[in-house]
Amino acid sequence: MTPPLCRLYLITPPRLDDLAAFGHVLAHALDADDVAALQIRLKDQPDEVVAAAVDVLMPIAHARGVAVILNDRPDLTAKLGCDGVHVGQDDAPYAEARRIVGRDRMVGVTCHDSRHLAMEAAEAGADYVAFGAFFPTTTKEAIGHPDPEILTIWQETMETPCVAIGGIKVENARGLAAAGADFLAVSAGVWSHGDGPAAAVKALNAEIAAGLAARG
Repeated sequence: MTPPLCRLYLITPPRLDDLAAFGHVLAHALDADDVAALQIRLKDQPDEVVAAAVDVLMPIAHARGVAVILNDRPDLTAKLGCDGVHVGQDDAPYAEARRIVGRDRMVGVTCHDSRHLAMEAAEAGADYVAFGAFFPTTTKEAIGHPDPEILTIWQETMETPCVAIGGIKVENARGLAAAGADFLAVSAGVWSHGDGPAAAVKALNAEIAAGLAARG
């Protein structure tokens, strides 16, 4: 079965105070519908907290065929055996991240609203580039505010997959899938959804399917 042209990429909440409880929530969300990847994003948390989260969440994700990406820490990515690392423009440079994690793990790069930064990352060998924030978000301070057209142009001119990020939820996902995103990165739009994360995952996949139909 060919995977869809646009898939869901979940990002954890910024804090996980009850890992066991979140593990149950995550399992139900991943069982609800298609999810490509889970980014464990615990900024400014001690290494042992990040490691504990990976220990609990990675087996849940892997059991369901979901890749685990660690935010910002290529050293811990390699040490803990995650599938890849996501680095921002203020984190480790792509070349350093690649050197640390090796060729067998993914490296994704935040490029805000800059096709120039994205092309540099892609040409250097990044496995994906991330554009955003497309919508207002409280998860992190947004630097770029790209137009969805950047996804269309990227899709038409480059082969490296692109991730749309920033304030994405059920109500606004369809347009980004239609514009050309290969992945939609969602955090609060899943974990804070009124009907629960599993319902959000199902609804987001329905919106992605509708966006892909419009793209065709």
